[in-house]
Amino acid sequence: MSLGAWGWSEHFEQAFALSAAPGLIPARVMVQLRGGYHVHAEEGEFPAEVSGRFRHQCPHASGYPVVGDWVVIGLMPNEHKAVIHAVLPRRTKFSRTAAGDATEEQILAANIDDVFVVEALDDEPNLRRLERFLTLACESGATPAILLTKADLCADPAAAVAQVQAKLGETPVIAISSVSGAGMRELRSLLGTGRTSVLLGPSGVGKSTLTNALFGDELLDTQPARESDSKGRHTTTHRELILLPTGGCIIDTPGLRELQLWDGETGVKEAYADVEAIASGCRFTDCRHESEPNCAVLYAVKSGVLDPGRLESHRKLVRELESLEMRQDVRARADQRRQMKVVQKSLRQHFKQRPRD
Repeated sequence: MSLGAWGWSEHFEQAFALSAAPGLIPARVMVQLRGGYHVHAEEGEFPAEVSGRFRHQCPHASGYPVVGDWVVIGLMPNEHKAVIHAVLPRRTKFSRTAAGDATEEQILAANIDDVFVVEALDDEPNLRRLERFLTLACESGATPAILLTKADLCADPAAAVAQVQAKLGETPVIAISSVSGAGMRELRSLLGTGRTSVLLGPSGVGKSTLTNALFGDELLDTQPARESDSKGRHTTTHRELILLPTGGCIIDTPGLRELQLWDGETGVKEAYADVEAIASGCRFTDCRHESEPNCAVLYAVKSGVLDPGRLESHRKLVRELESLEMRQDVRARADQRRQMKVVQKSLRQHFKQRPRD
């Protein structure tokens, strides 16, 4: 099958022409596992791992291949295996700060066109969680949309859509059901040939069930909801890119328990476009919307134009970004010191080995 169906474009063709050596071919990362990858090339699908040189020259995890990446591979003679030599420049990426104490970027998916933030309607939609997911979706460079799944379990899906739409601005919101088929035609219209979409959301909102419905078969394992609270159980254990028979690719992801921003300044501005628009009327350009005089945002809250919970969520994300920026600066300085030590060590060895006159 042509790589065009998998999202190959002139952008990647040009990048490949500049970086590939004779005998190497392009492929797309379909699955990322602890011990390696599965990639798709015109020659077929292959298990793959990065080369020793790649491992030596890549200092950070964010430089390693992720699901959705286009990579340069070499096929191993007489073996159905591939070696990854390089990652082609990414068009878009969905990132978060990696869980744990270290300030590291974790890229969840690359080269995506659409980010579908998934929330279930078997309970009241969590607007604050949707805002956070939407912020990262906007930051990715892809087009965001919100999918409200399990619409068959909601008494009034249209009212739920209206509620979310009113709180979250102009982002498209679709109520969808894998059981009744509601909203599926509208969703399929967004999944064009050559486009790549990713499903993001917490465990149990029906991402794998939705992927199966789009694929038309039980491609991914799912588990029934718990009887106690109707919540789904965690099923997906790794990210996987799937080519849909109707065109387009979709990436199913495990449920995300922790979602910290990585570089969300643009995402905050886009996800909170309503707050940013009101803030343009503030007296001070650096207004924090807390207690400053003539603050248009505080006035909007007082007059009922802006939801106070939305403003508090905006404040929280701005504070989080400020803290993250400071931690990233510390890390950058530490990286620079490590690089200087390597250079100094190399120079000492050079002068030590140089013949004396």
